[in-house]
Amino acid sequence: MTSVQDILNSRRTVYRFTERVVEESSLEMAFKAASNAPCHKQTHPWNYYVLGLETRMELVPTVISMAKEKASKTSGDESDQSVNRAVSKIMDIPTLIAVTTKLSPQDSFREEEDYAATVCSLHNLVLSLWDMGIGSQWSTGSITRHPSTYSVLGIEEEKERIVGFLKAGYPESIPKIEKKSSSEIRKYLP
Repeated sequence: MTSVQDILNSRRTVYRFTERVVEESSLEMAFKAASNAPCHKQTHPWNYYVLGLETRMELVPTVISMAKEKASKTSGDESDQSVNRAVSKIMDIPTLIAVTTKLSPQDSFREEEDYAATVCSLHNLVLSLWDMGIGSQWSTGSITRHPSTYSVLGIEEEKERIVGFLKAGYPESIPKIEKKSSSEIRKYLP
């Protein structure tokens, strides 16, 4: 096991995964870390939905429709290549997890705090996976906001909001990305 500082400073978003399956025991360890995220008033507003292949297949018609619509708007063409790429983003990922946060329409401040807590929980999950050699990418693409996605996943839009899909798997490669230095992001005030 590596140090917390190493995990925090080495983690990168992974876009390409091997076909190796992420073990359920690894996911459960990461969900435990996610459950221990800070949250004001102990609301624990997050939920995680691990999408099996059957559920993913139910999303494919919407993914295809959205990809064709996007391709025709941008290039005037409903390219098979863009459709295949969109379907691959759902079907060819070793693990796909929908992440939701509770809604509190009557209390916008509570809803904002719950969203922040959900992102903390998601980050705990990502860091825990990274510690086990499992990479991830948080995606907020339009499929995560489509009404049919809520229907397929059995999520009540009035009670929960999908904040994104987490794609996870063993990295095929780890991007080399320069981050800002600490001197660029902090200011000490008198």
